[in-house]
Amino acid sequence: MHLYGTQSVNELGHLTIGGVDTVDLAQVYGTPLLVYDIALFRERAIAFKETFKKAGIKAQVAYASKAFSSIAIYEIAKEMDLSLDVVSGGELYTAATADFPREKIHFHGNNKSYTELQYAFDEKIGCIVVDNFLEIEMIKEISEARQQKMQILLRVTPGVNAETHDFITTGQEDSKFGFDLKNGQADDAFLKLYNHPYITLLGMHCHIGSQIFETDAFRIAAEALMYKMIEWREKFKFTCSVLNLGGGFGIRYTVDDKPLAPSKYVEEMENVVLSMTRKHNYPVPEIWIEPGRSLVGDAGTTLYTTGSMKEVPGVRTYVAVDGGMSDNIRPALYGAKYTAVTANRMMAPHSDRVTIAGKCCESGDKIIEDAFIADPEEGDLIAVFCTGAYTYSMASNYNRLPKPAIVFCENGHDQLVVRRETYEDIIRLDVPLQKTGQEVSL
Repeated sequence: MHLYGTQSVNELGHLTIGGVDTVDLAQVYGTPLLVYDIALFRERAIAFKETFKKAGIKAQVAYASKAFSSIAIYEIAKEMDLSLDVVSGGELYTAATADFPREKIHFHGNNKSYTELQYAFDEKIGCIVVDNFLEIEMIKEISEARQQKMQILLRVTPGVNAETHDFITTGQEDSKFGFDLKNGQADDAFLKLYNHPYITLLGMHCHIGSQIFETDAFRIAAEALMYKMIEWREKFKFTCSVLNLGGGFGIRYTVDDKPLAPSKYVEEMENVVLSMTRKHNYPVPEIWIEPGRSLVGDAGTTLYTTGSMKEVPGVRTYVAVDGGMSDNIRPALYGAKYTAVTANRMMAPHSDRVTIAGKCCESGDKIIEDAFIADPEEGDLIAVFCTGAYTYSMASNYNRLPKPAIVFCENGHDQLVVRRETYEDIIRLDVPLQKTGQEVSL
């Protein structure tokens, strides 16, 4: 049985996270409950930063907060001296509320609205990652009207097909993101921006996908961007000061996943950049990366309580829990795999093969189809590992189910950081029909 971070089993046979008994957590906060091992988040952040430090390369490690956004996680990222990758006005507002250093915020997105861009200027953030030609014109208009400077990166697609699920690969030529590096779009974008009086072009950005386990794709992408940077210097006497190679570093969801240590991905990028800068006498750019899943993914564990069970003879046994696709859409969306344990009976043999099903009215609401847990009993506490990324951030109120609470655990202490939604929260934005005294025929 593989445990993550600070997870362990106490003398009662209960799973603990951050030194806190998960059975106690479930009793205090209820279930479903998303629990974060904050020490593991800190450990991963330090590992990324230390690898750059050892190589003597100036760098920024930006938490890709689309994986999980909240005021509290932004506050932890600030404590760890990380930068922050946001992708919407809502994430930027959350960051501002957390008083995250504005100069370390990078704003992404393939369809930023004019209002969102104005908001970025209002907050005087550190960088906008420009994704398309319409955005270029909007940024020009806003900066000129305000006579306000803004730093930008150009997001490019380097034509790299990373080995991952089609829904989460983003670096290939056929992508909704960025300027194509091969068909001249990136050059056209560069020419529109590189000598603008209010816009400072720092360099280029790419993101080739998510949940990637090998380094070849990162190496090829780094080479492609470096060659373009060298070409721009030769043609236009322009030197890029920043090379942002994105994120997408894989984590271990099941025993079949074989992720590399954070340092391995970073070292491969460093080797490519240092080799090419030496060969072409190019100043070593500041390297930015954007880990999201690899910081919070396996730091998160979801706790569920079991309810009804159904045996289909010769086929499977269903064990239903009090959550499902409303708090974790990933299995239904793209077949994501997870590992689970019976958190209140960790010492019991985990040999019963069951399907852990959610409570949503969809046949596809299955969290794990082949879960090996202790002989299931009603009221068991099921812990599903590695749910820290793209679960709560993609959660919904499907079937009008409230979103779960979130707790941070560290050094034997637990703290509620996102309260559980109530039924009142769910109807808060509903507007009843106006009473006119006449029947309305629908």
